Amino acid sequence: MSLHADEPPQMVSIYLQSLWYDARGNWSKAHEMIQDVNDAHAAHIHAYLHRKEGDASNAAYWYRRAGRPYPESSLQQEWDTLVQYLL
Repeated sequence: MSLHADEPPQMVSIYLQSLWYDARGNWSKAHEMIQDVNDAHAAHIHAYLHRKEGDASNAAYWYRRAGRPYPESSLQQEWDTLVQYLL
């Protein structure tokens, strides 16, 4: 997934588009895209975004919704893992 384009690739999932916006520094757009998607993948991305924001309690809620433990990895490692899984 290229982060050098002006827009996210249109042929990828909403999950990857959300992560693309996050990587490009647009947390708000990433959150807006994923907040109303109701499945475990979206909950995991939502959790990651709130963790990145620094809202640990909200992140913990979303990790529980995703069925995932609160990660001990860095934010970059979690982002990389999410992208690799979703590709």
